[in-house]
This record gives sequence, structure tokens and C-alpha cells, in this order.
Amino acid sequence: MLFSSSQETYQSSLVAGCTQKCHQVAGIVYSNIKYRFDIPEFNWDSPGKMYLLNLLHPKPTPVQLQIKGELDLSSFNPHGISVYTDETDDNIYVFVVNHPDDASQVEIFRFVAEDTLEHLKTITHPLLHRYVLYIYVSDISDHEIDVFERKKGEKLEFIKSVDVGSSCDNIEVDQKTGDLWMGCHPNLMKMVTYDPKDPPGSEVLKIKNIHSENPVVSLEYGDDGKVLMVSTVATPYKGKLLIGSVFHKALYCDLK
Repeated sequence: MLFSSSQETYQSSLVAGCTQKCHQVAGIVYSNIKYRFDIPEFNWDSPGKMYLLNLLHPKPTPVQLQIKGELDLSSFNPHGISVYTDETDDNIYVFVVNHPDDASQVEIFRFVAEDTLEHLKTITHPLLHRYVLYIYVSDISDHEIDVFERKKGEKLEFIKSVDVGSSCDNIEVDQKTGDLWMGCHPNLMKMVTYDPKDPPGSEVLKIKNIHSENPVVSLEYGDDGKVLMVSTVATPYKGKLLIGSVFHKALYCDLK
């Protein structure tokens, strides 16, 4: 994937043959998020599902998670996902952006068994209209990642913007290194206008040392849409990389 020559911080780590170490996740043909998209080629009728995937297995196979509690599963429409482990008691919590009936809310789950999530709470707020608020915010139209510092009184102070040259979607922060991993759209209009003869491409970008004077933006995965369309999220784990999409399939890759 080619980038604008004005992106001086770009360092492409995987360009030619970058898809050779990636494999489609068996059992997940496409993600069926129903939110502000109207593409007849994809089926939007079935409720959303959650899966668990062991990236260290030789042939990772998704296991559907059972969901217990009072959540209305018939309208469950999951989007972004984050996981938090409480070190005081080792409880694992899953935070999921949910779009039931075109609304926006956050669901909180807790792992109660290897394949079971317990729904604990639904969070709604007028500010949760289209995007969830983060300290790292993706400015899709300007192709930047904005950095804010949390202040007392629930205030955020703007620190800087990092030019990434792509329309990035979800942001995943590596808790060990602080690196940012993002699923991005190299041509946002191709996603909006969707033409199967000229599919929208995919990129996974990483920002290293974002708080330094010279953060490094690197391309970790990229293709023209023939392998994966509209990548929206990327999560690294012990030399592996899981890439999700808006309405296409999922890939797992070997970063080594």
C-alpha cells in the first residue's frame, strides 16, 4: 500500500507480500454490524455474536461465547471491544460498544466461565452518539490521532496530533509497550460508496513512542481489499495479530 510522500514519519515494516503470513479466521465469514451501512451484498438480519480465539493455537478456531443476563440478544449489535483485568481479584471484564436499533451504548460483561459472559450493566449517555470518548481519539477526516491528557474534574487537555495518513477506526493500546494499534481505511469514500468491483482496502497502523517528540507510524498490514476489506480493529498478542473488519471477515497474522 502506497502512502503520501508528506508522511515523513512513515516506516513500512510490511509492504510487499504483507498478506502472506495472514490467514482467514475459520468460521467467521463477515461481521454483521448493522450501523449506518446499507450494503445488500451482506446479511444484516442475524443478531451479533461474541467469540473467543486462542491466537497461540496452530489453527485458531473461534468459540462462540454464551451470554447470560438480561441483555436483549435479539437486538445485540456489537462494535468496538475492550478487555480489562482487575488485578485485585483477577476478574476479567469486557466492554462492548453496542448499536441496538441504531442507538449507541456500552455493555459491560464479566467472564464467569471459559465460554460464558455475564452481562452486568448497560451505559447510555447523550455524548455516546457516534463515537466512544477516549484519551486517544481518531480524527478520521484529518487522518490524525489526537492525544489528550486526563485532568481533575473529568476534563481532557489537548496535547498533540499525530499524522497517520489514513482514516483510522478503533484504537488498541498495548499495555506493555504503550504502542497504539489501529484498523484503518486508506480510502474512506470507497467504504461509504462500496463497489465490489473496486473494493475498499485495509490497513493496520502502529504508533510507537506517541508521547515522544518523534513518534513513529508504521504499516503493519495493508492490502487493496482483495484479502480483507475495511479493517476496523487490530489486536496484537505474543507475536500474533488479530484483525477485524466492519462487514467483511477476520484475519490472524504472524508478526514474527
